[in-house]
Amino acid sequence: MQVEVCLTPELIHQHDLKGKLVVVVDIFRATSCMVTGMSYPIRAIYPVETVEECTALGNQGMVMAGERGGKKIEHFDIGNSPFEYMQGKWKDRDIAVTTTNGTATIKKSEAAHEILIGAFLNLAATVNYIKKQKSDVLIHCAAWKGTPNLEDTLYAGALIHELDNVRTMGDSAQLALSLYLQHKSDLLGAAKKSGHAARLARFGITRDISFCIKKDVYDVVVAYLGGRLVRILP
Repeated sequence: MQVEVCLTPELIHQHDLKGKLVVVVDIFRATSCMVTGMSYPIRAIYPVETVEECTALGNQGMVMAGERGGKKIEHFDIGNSPFEYMQGKWKDRDIAVTTTNGTATIKKSEAAHEILIGAFLNLAATVNYIKKQKSDVLIHCAAWKGTPNLEDTLYAGALIHELDNVRTMGDSAQLALSLYLQHKSDLLGAAKKSGHAARLARFGITRDISFCIKKDVYDVVVAYLGGRLVRILP
């Protein structure tokens, strides 16, 4: 198995997605929210790129979720905190979501053979699923407005490390793995130094940072199929 890393969607045009399994990751906080939501369980999540698209789906009866610049969109039901997805009232509902980085990254991965949603929260489940597949893997980091970020790169390194015995392709994969190995004993301490963590802290959002960096809270695999996110395991 070959594994490569795209550190930002701005570089995705340099990768051939055909036939590959793509893992989209936006640790702070879109994919962490998606994995949490599908674990409670929400019926399906529909990622869209614009506020207007999300509002239109809300008008059709879906729950509206999303943020811009880290802040909840004013007229939406949910922002971008995993704790908001834990509310029992959303169980078996459809949620439309748009975020600054994560949802666009999913859309930019659509040429792949298969798309999974990655987070530290379901790392082991994702690893176990990938090991049973025969596809090469591309880890697509959502980054922050086109700039690589620390937390997504740490996740990419963690996934490579846990997959074990794989061939890394390109310097980005080696950088991610080296970063993870350097900080694996204190992922939270490393993540708190990221620019995104600092932005969230300015909004008074600190418990999300600690939660999103936890490993293996959920035993769920989430995939993007037919324009929506669904649980494929268990």
